[in-house]
Amino acid sequence: MHEIAKRLNDNIQKVNPSVYDMLSEIGRDIYMPEGIVTQGNEAKQKATKFNATIGIATANKRPMYLKSIYSNFAGFTPEEVFPYANTPGVADLRTLWKEKIYKEGPTLNGAQLSNPIVTSALTHGISLLSEMFCDRGDYVVLPDMFWENYTLTFAVKLKANLVTYKTFDEDNKLFNVKGLLEETTKAVASKGKAIVILNFPNNPSGYTPSVKEMQEISDGLAEIANGGGKILVIIDDAYFGLFFTDHCAKESMFSYLAKRSPNLLAVKLDGITKEGFAWGLRVGFMTFAQTCDNDEQMLLSTLEAKVTGLIRATVSNSPHPSQSAVLHALKSPDFEKEREACNQIIKERALMIDNMFKAGKYDDEFIPYPFNSGYFMCVKLKNCNSEELRTLLLNNYQIGVISTSTTDIRVAFSSVDIEHIEELYDTIYKACKEIK
Repeated sequence: MHEIAKRLNDNIQKVNPSVYDMLSEIGRDIYMPEGIVTQGNEAKQKATKFNATIGIATANKRPMYLKSIYSNFAGFTPEEVFPYANTPGVADLRTLWKEKIYKEGPTLNGAQLSNPIVTSALTHGISLLSEMFCDRGDYVVLPDMFWENYTLTFAVKLKANLVTYKTFDEDNKLFNVKGLLEETTKAVASKGKAIVILNFPNNPSGYTPSVKEMQEISDGLAEIANGGGKILVIIDDAYFGLFFTDHCAKESMFSYLAKRSPNLLAVKLDGITKEGFAWGLRVGFMTFAQTCDNDEQMLLSTLEAKVTGLIRATVSNSPHPSQSAVLHALKSPDFEKEREACNQIIKERALMIDNMFKAGKYDDEFIPYPFNSGYFMCVKLKNCNSEELRTLLLNNYQIGVISTSTTDIRVAFSSVDIEHIEELYDTIYKACKEIK
């Protein structure tokens, strides 16, 4: 093991040995080299005469560039576009995003957080965490309605065991907190640790728990952790902020899990992708929370250093122009107003769909799963196979939906204008009748 990795591991063990026990083999071995990047960063501060460290081309101490490329970046300086960004991300952007997390999470109550690390959107963040904390045979606990990329990341790549529980309770109204806690307890009993993924608003169901449900989740996981189980909780907040009803908790699950137990490490993955309606920019963030009342700043900065090493080993750094665009947006006085205007458009569609189902219009063929947030909702088919329905809709009506199980389809109302919503569901209903 490299000396830097040993030093980082010693830092973690001094502050919280349980977090060290959660690390995978790669997580223990990884480190950020004190080589080109580190020496180059030092040179940025001190090499005021000549800086012959970083491998970019400059002229008159400014980045060289092609006008045919730069012409597409009106409003940006060459320095905001062409040089490499720092491996963990642009410093000012990370600072602003941390302020945003605190602002939107009052329940954090000032808990210590790591400085958000910039990732190439959330998929990259999930992949980084999987490598850092998951070994072959580890248990990953998920609701049965989950984003399919988790399978590729944990089960296919790392040969982890995915264990699922029913997403909703027996009445099909609330999140199945009991099932989550039961499966986490089993995983901890088997391996001593568990990786729990919580994704709210959920993809594919479009459900966010209430404050009461989130508190129950937090209390239950803390009880398991305080009983000796080591739990990494990955909070996938891809659709954070897209809340449509009063039932939804308006804070991230991250806020409820900070400082709950030395054996429970919460990490938040979020980004501008859906929150800022900027999917192609691929700017995400990873933030770790304090586990208990002890001073854990060294633990959090050490975890940052290890993740930075993983980024260096894969993509090296995330694109600078995208980060500059997000930084400009966050500084804009219109950012929140513009975001809320887009959220409102999607909310109107969701409420229209909810009212159609409350009227019982389609009950003899399909019923909705609970939904109150995000981009999607799911329906449970009563009389036909979902794949047969999907292909009929596609081939005969040029309508695309996603089959998520033999009985369920996912509808992304985020991509259908409100004037077409009723026609969409009427056609799905008609297609069900044709199959029947």
